[in-house]
Amino acid sequence: MKQLSGMDNLFLNQEKRNQYMHVAAMGIYDPSTAPGGKVRFKQVLDFFTSRLHKSKVFSRRLVKPPFYMDRPYWIEGGKIDIEYHVRHIGLPHPGDWRQLMIQIARIHSRPLDMTKPLWEAYIIERLDNIPGIAPGSFALYIKFHHAAIDGQMGAELIEAIHSLQAEFESAGMEGHTIITDREPNFLELATRAVGHRADQLVTASKLAVNISRKAVDLGKEYGPKVLEAGEQYLSRSLGAQEKSTTESEHAKNGIPKTRFNQRVSPHRVVDATGVSLDACQEIRQNVEAVTINDIFLTVAGGAMRRYLDAKGELPEASMSAMMPISTRTGKGQDVGNQIGLAITSLATDVENPIQRLMRVGAKSKATKKVSSSVGAELPSQLLNVLPGALVEKALFYTIGHTSNVTVSNVRGPNVPLYLAGAKMQMFMPVSVAFDGSGLNVTGFSYDGTLWITVTCCRAMMPDPAFFSTCINEEFDALLAAAREHGQQVKGKSPTGRAKKAAAKKPAAKKPAAKKQPAKSKASVTAISS
Repeated sequence: MKQLSGMDNLFLNQEKRNQYMHVAAMGIYDPSTAPGGKVRFKQVLDFFTSRLHKSKVFSRRLVKPPFYMDRPYWIEGGKIDIEYHVRHIGLPHPGDWRQLMIQIARIHSRPLDMTKPLWEAYIIERLDNIPGIAPGSFALYIKFHHAAIDGQMGAELIEAIHSLQAEFESAGMEGHTIITDREPNFLELATRAVGHRADQLVTASKLAVNISRKAVDLGKEYGPKVLEAGEQYLSRSLGAQEKSTTESEHAKNGIPKTRFNQRVSPHRVVDATGVSLDACQEIRQNVEAVTINDIFLTVAGGAMRRYLDAKGELPEASMSAMMPISTRTGKGQDVGNQIGLAITSLATDVENPIQRLMRVGAKSKATKKVSSSVGAELPSQLLNVLPGALVEKALFYTIGHTSNVTVSNVRGPNVPLYLAGAKMQMFMPVSVAFDGSGLNVTGFSYDGTLWITVTCCRAMMPDPAFFSTCINEEFDALLAAAREHGQQVKGKSPTGRAKKAAAKKPAAKKPAAKKQPAKSKASVTAISS
């Protein structure tokens, strides 16, 4: 038995009829690379079965203490019913990108069965009319509850259920021990709850002292304005009177209210597009001291600017985003969600792409610096000791009133992956849309491409393909502006990093454009889903 952490339990408690807290991924595979040039569903089942021992997530299920006296536990469920968890469906005619996105959105809008291990996978065939995708390809959509995994662990799971080569032989579960936990009774759960509560009180007192020390250090380093902002933050977080998010409340915090800051419907839309990581590196070569994540945030903010401007709803003030930050210290850790939360500006009030990139980069660095000073793990620590009701109220007053959307960028493998011998051609993460933040833009890098997915409430964004078009247009504009910026910098005497780069590569060639298997063609030609 393993108890859920405070962060895990938060994601579990956020499960409601209009918002389901699972995260997912979809890959498209070319079966022509497999031995024999095709893949049968039975081979996919065998392939999955041979890898399920690589993570306990696949076999664990929830046990909830009676009367909500304590946080739930994971128990090992033993043998996995693979034919329940991995399902086989096909697209309706014409089998194009739009139909695929509709199918993914529908599956993503359905809750997981909370009495079973919290994951499901779907093999989707008849992808017959998607530009850039090999004929006969199939898709894998797989989802896990957010209470079980975070973004970084999700990336590790994706690697675990794939192989690095096309050759595959069914290995089954032979040689692997299957562990099954006994179902705990009422007395055992009650005893654990009493002991756990005593431990919480001790931990809370130590944490309070630690926070006080960090607050003093933060005040010395960043000045009284930070302390004043912190007091306002706590005042909003722990306020006694709860009310709905309003235009005036957003304005009070300097955050504009948009169509994405309302209660979400139960229905989702998704769409995705890919941008070349070689092109991202070219932007970095032309604009000093920016990261791939800065580029991702700039493009996401620019896409939101284009989208809302087309609707006549572009706010004058910049939109801000909640950005999860991984606090993991290594791979393969069985520690549940290990994330901190930071609020960062998307500079949507800046039209010039380079100026927006520089603003986003500066804000992101400042956010990370403050987060590092306070401790990125602080939200997780607070969630471990605070009552659930207080945590939900704190989230309502902080996230609901200090951010407009959610953004996340995860580094994935930079080599091809294979599923039962079929090569993965593209990959898209599918995330969570929740009350007060109905738009989620997620990035995931794979084999030379940064795939960017939009997940949103269907009532807030009925045209996700248009948002993907905005992403493509914004990235193209940023790349063109970066090239122009680089030419202007070259006209000046090189200094600093530019001088070192010139010494190493006096005549550097322009990075070759990498062919994208399902880049913007699929998204641009897709009709609203």
